[in-house]
Amino acid sequence: MIAMPNCAHPASWSSGPAAHAARTPRRGRARHRLAAVVAALALALSFGVVTAPATSAAVLFGNDISWPQCTVADGGAGQPMPPTSTQFVVVGLTHGLPFTENPCVADQLQWVRDHAKPAHAYTMAGFPTTAQLATYGSQGPWATSTRAGRLSNVGYAEAGYAASTLSRIGWHPPVVWIDVEPRPAQPWPSATWAQRVENRYVVEGLMRGLRDRGYAYGVYSNSSGWQAITGSWLLPGVPVWATAGTLDYPSEALDRCTQPSFSGGHVYLSQWWNATTDFDRTCEPYGFTALPVAASTLTASTGDVDGDWRTDVLARWTTGVLKLYSGTGTGSLSLGRQIGTGWGGMDALDTAGDLDGNGTLDVIARERVTGDLWLYRGDGRGGWTLPRLRIGTGWGGMSAIVGPGDLTGDGRPDLLARRASDGTAWVYPGTGHATWQPRIQVASGWNRYDRIVPVGDVTGDGRPDVMAREPSTGRLWLLAGTGAGGFAAPVLVGTGWNGMTALASPGDFDGDRVGDVLARDGAGVLWLYPRTASGGWSPRRQVSTGWNVVDAIF
Repeated sequence: MIAMPNCAHPASWSSGPAAHAARTPRRGRARHRLAAVVAALALALSFGVVTAPATSAAVLFGNDISWPQCTVADGGAGQPMPPTSTQFVVVGLTHGLPFTENPCVADQLQWVRDHAKPAHAYTMAGFPTTAQLATYGSQGPWATSTRAGRLSNVGYAEAGYAASTLSRIGWHPPVVWIDVEPRPAQPWPSATWAQRVENRYVVEGLMRGLRDRGYAYGVYSNSSGWQAITGSWLLPGVPVWATAGTLDYPSEALDRCTQPSFSGGHVYLSQWWNATTDFDRTCEPYGFTALPVAASTLTASTGDVDGDWRTDVLARWTTGVLKLYSGTGTGSLSLGRQIGTGWGGMDALDTAGDLDGNGTLDVIARERVTGDLWLYRGDGRGGWTLPRLRIGTGWGGMSAIVGPGDLTGDGRPDLLARRASDGTAWVYPGTGHATWQPRIQVASGWNRYDRIVPVGDVTGDGRPDVMAREPSTGRLWLLAGTGAGGFAAPVLVGTGWNGMTALASPGDFDGDRVGDVLARDGAGVLWLYPRTASGGWSPRRQVSTGWNVVDAIF
């Protein structure tokens, strides 16, 4: 049990609610004719690389290997293996594309073991062909009724293929890096925002597939490739292996270790290469040890509290106890478990995405008496990273405060608040550090609504949306996010909703990657109203009963 902690007066925001060219694909370069470590170290030093201070792990230099080191007869390029003095190795599992296997991966693993080299693995991510989508789109944890769900399942299957290779050769590496880069063969579609969102679904499926099989993971790419493929997707909780490409100036490889990464994650490995050879180095103080399993991300959702890639529900009981109801990913809930007490003094509660930039979901809560706004930083396991943070004062004048996700399109979750006096709606753009940029007025007259519900992405454009109920008529309206901080004109999506005593949404609740709505009726029955990819509703389904003991659902 985690009781609500007392504030230790942390720093607060208290003004009130007022390039590099794409890397040549791995499979297209004869890049593994590796120099001896002495030469590699000399080369590194010539680039201005310095060793870490005595209090940090020493910088290690290594190489990555894959099918080019196989013999020509085996389908490789006949390139030599690293010198025995290399300090670590990253072994590629594929033959350049997903659902292919490095033809001599077992022999390469044996080489690693014979020479007692610490090693990671990497696997290629790729957008599916039509045949792969048909074959693998139905094999995974997401529903197959939507294209987004099927693409996510393909990524999950790509992870499964890599895991099968690892199982076959008897290896469980401490990290499996996900290689996300442009390639001429089986290219990533990236001309539109919608295509880049679809690419994210594939990569996210691969992440979940590795996590579900017990592998820690990170992402490999560069800034231009990551931007082109994913739209500069921010994943601050996911480790990074960053390539400097060809070295244009001496400190570029070290810069990949010290400058912000392409995805916002912490950089653990850096790579650079020339026409024939890749070189890798650790970024101090990382000593090529194991990495934790990365936090989940759940595109366009703010509802995964316990980090299992399924959206959850939080509920405050009338006693002030806060409980977590873990989602199953198929439209139902597990039994609740208590994660806090003393929450009765809060009069605005919502999950808000990763507001502090550590890769896990957070919760916002306004204190009724003071109007202070607090951030409860999630630990990714259904609990909190202490202490809580006061992130604002003077929020008592707001009649609604919710966390819809990234409304402004910069990859960082924002807050949406309505002023009680006149119904003006404001967006508070998040910085990713639990603070805000100047607020933006996005609407007026929102006092016509008594419930404002963030629903994730229900329009399928990769941008979060909200729904709002009009109590005088019982009408439910969709306000689609534009991705630029505002909303499209309201669209009527339902009537007769004034019989519901609570409305909430964890985002996608039934696993089809479309945001859904939960509603409690007067008898205390909790219902799921699934949205469809075409913009309608599937038949409602009863989730559970007895929810009249709860006075807040979020």
